[in-house]
Amino acid sequence: AISVIDSEEFRRQAPQVLAEMLRATPGAFFQQTTPGQGIPIIRGLKGSQVLHLVDGMRLNNALFRDAPNQYLGLVDGYASQRIEVIRGSAPSLHGADAMGGVVQVLTQEPSIEDASWAVRGKIYGSYASADSSLIGRAESVAGRKGSVLSGGVTYQDYGDRTTGDGATVRPTAYRVRAADMKFRHDIDGQSEIMLSAQYLEQPSTPRIDELVVGYGQTEPSSARYEFTPNRREFLHARYRRMGQTRWFARFEAHLARQTITDDRLTRDYNDPETLREFNSSELDGLTLQFNSPWGQHGGSDRELVWGFEYYADAVSSNRLSNASGGEPGRAVAARFPDGSTMDSAAVYLSNHWSWDRLALDAGLRYIRFDTRLPAGPEVEEVHLTPTDLTGDLHLAYELVPGVSGVANLGRGFRPPNIFDLGALGSRPGNRFNVPNPNLQPETVWSYDLGLKISRAGWQAEAFAWYADYEDKISSRFTGQLTPDGRRIVRSDNLSAAQLYGFESGLRYQASPDLELYAVVNYTHGQEHEPDGSTVPADRIPPLNGRLGLAWESNGLRVEPYIDFADSQDRLSPRDRDDPRINPSGTPGWTTVNLLLSWQPVPSASLGLNLHNMGDTGYREHGSGIDASGRSIGAWVSLSF
Repeated sequence: AISVIDSEEFRRQAPQVLAEMLRATPGAFFQQTTPGQGIPIIRGLKGSQVLHLVDGMRLNNALFRDAPNQYLGLVDGYASQRIEVIRGSAPSLHGADAMGGVVQVLTQEPSIEDASWAVRGKIYGSYASADSSLIGRAESVAGRKGSVLSGGVTYQDYGDRTTGDGATVRPTAYRVRAADMKFRHDIDGQSEIMLSAQYLEQPSTPRIDELVVGYGQTEPSSARYEFTPNRREFLHARYRRMGQTRWFARFEAHLARQTITDDRLTRDYNDPETLREFNSSELDGLTLQFNSPWGQHGGSDRELVWGFEYYADAVSSNRLSNASGGEPGRAVAARFPDGSTMDSAAVYLSNHWSWDRLALDAGLRYIRFDTRLPAGPEVEEVHLTPTDLTGDLHLAYELVPGVSGVANLGRGFRPPNIFDLGALGSRPGNRFNVPNPNLQPETVWSYDLGLKISRAGWQAEAFAWYADYEDKISSRFTGQLTPDGRRIVRSDNLSAAQLYGFESGLRYQASPDLELYAVVNYTHGQEHEPDGSTVPADRIPPLNGRLGLAWESNGLRVEPYIDFADSQDRLSPRDRDDPRINPSGTPGWTTVNLLLSWQPVPSASLGLNLHNMGDTGYREHGSGIDASGRSIGAWVSLSF
């Protein structure tokens, strides 16, 4: 069950954050806690329950929360070539955290086919009225066949958001600056080396749900809450060899370092103490993968994919308190144990068999983690070494030409990370988190059955799926309060959950110029509490989807569409206590939207975006801010 979103969709939609592009994708839902951040919820799971990759390397680090987090917002969607979404567990090839699914961002890899030196470039800019946003990107590629240097810079400037009820939400303004570079060189016609660097920074992004009065509150949780800065730096080297040898027909080696900086400036409401946080994760990764065809047998083609992965993650965390602006800061308990590490090593294999009408993939992965938290005032030294043998099975059978039945089975695995084990400090919903060094890994068994159609004029898919989630890590109220009244919680293996749903997508080419499309998703979840009771699972998306059509002729494209979501009043106890979620339930909504684009010449395109034309006031379920009201946007793209 796979969806692909290409860069042309980015240009037309001009989203704030990359995760917005997964809105109205089969099996996916978009949640946004504050502008500048946003996550996809895949089959009811989110955060560290979904594996995020960039160019094949893990974005998930030891600080990822199993809840909405900001880290996918640190990947520049305007530098992407496409986004691939795998729905359901896919552990053999992708590893830990691939429980709800996998979201992989592949960045641009332009090529030049001329034997002589050539230079190309592109400039893109957009504006939207709902937040007075300006987005600009300039990129270029230079080189000749076999040796190419490319890169670009992106700048985004957002003002305060205006919602459908006419209110302007403050403070929601923020800025983004990003840059990327990539060099590719063909060594001998069969081997290629690639070197790349990526950088994105949000210098100061307010967390609006902490700064305004939420549901069930009479005052906000914080007087000040800024991510300042949040930054991602990524260095990546890849070696690729094509050509049949004794052991493989294709080989790839990746070596990468990702540094994520998660600094914050916070002050609780009615508290004179300001806290300055310095948090970072430095993740080094090495992966080796081989594709080894091993001939035909019994009428089947066979290929083995096998490899090795090693990741090492080092966490730095410090926090300073300054009772007043004139006094020097003093060290206080950090959000995470400073010097914590989380290393992992894995070996895996997945074999593919194909016959005339039947295809089968089966894979296994063995993985070992080594997680260490140094002793501190709040926690004793912790050393965990969880291991797991996991796998998946995928089957496709062509019922008639162009129509296939599909079945998938996988066992996802997620070890507790540094955030689960050692997070300390203020959390949304007037909570204060204390560490728990005794957590166990989570697992999920994922099953689905689907139908995929690809016939003349038709492309469609429909899947029914089920996930059995065990040893789920959740926050538990300890019964205690901090001196300033926040509820003290800690993470425990509290519960089990069952999730199931239906996802579908359709594209129908009614004529050479006209295409109709639709997406409909439904998710249901229930959780078994330690006391034996059954309650709705957390942040389960409502019935949602998109209906639209696209007419394109002579460079002109007209695309009206409707986004919709039903109400969601099946709330878990944690949902009802979350100030981001209306305890009476999130009302349903519908928006009418129109995308217009025109390409008068091959080197120039321009467009007009009309989002939420009815100025509907609404909030996407689980989000910490109401969605934008009516927005008129324009964009232009020039190539040279």
